[in-house]
Amino acid sequence: MRVNDEIRIREVRVTSAAGEQLGIMATRDALRLAEEQHLDLVEVAPKAKPPVCRIMDFGKYRYEQQKREKEAKKKQKTITIKEVKLRPNIEQHDFDVKLKNAIRFLGEGNKVKVTIMFRGRELSHPELGRDLLQRVASDLKDQVVVEREPKLEGKNMIMILAPKVQKQGGNNNAKD
Repeated sequence: MRVNDEIRIREVRVTSAAGEQLGIMATRDALRLAEEQHLDLVEVAPKAKPPVCRIMDFGKYRYEQQKREKEAKKKQKTITIKEVKLRPNIEQHDFDVKLKNAIRFLGEGNKVKVTIMFRGRELSHPELGRDLLQRVASDLKDQVVVEREPKLEGKNMIMILAPKVQKQGGNNNAKD
């Protein structure tokens, strides 16, 4: 946005701080008018013919805009992907701990990437990893939607789970 002396066009359409049209005038006249009111001349529509300028307090305008952007940012929910790594021959207690972590991540509204890491000859039995991932999905079936089915990528098998969206009111039928 161009302000005051940065506006280099000869003629501009001017609106007052209250929003009323003041008409088309020379830029220097518009600047003088803004100065008399102890305000700034701000170019709000540079593409228009002639460009539209508004007489306003630019500092206050910028502050309000930053405040609005901050509010919009607050309302945005960032979804991150958390990872839970397992091995194909994991013990039951370790599996339960990893499952509990996955539940916590999902409760925070994050997606969970469940990775089975194969080493050496374990790779010759990918069905063990697939069974383990299916077990994770079935244990969490009430809370998750399987966003990506188990898939072998190199020495890892990966599945991505997303938290189920709870519907307010009405019926609770999730259609996938």
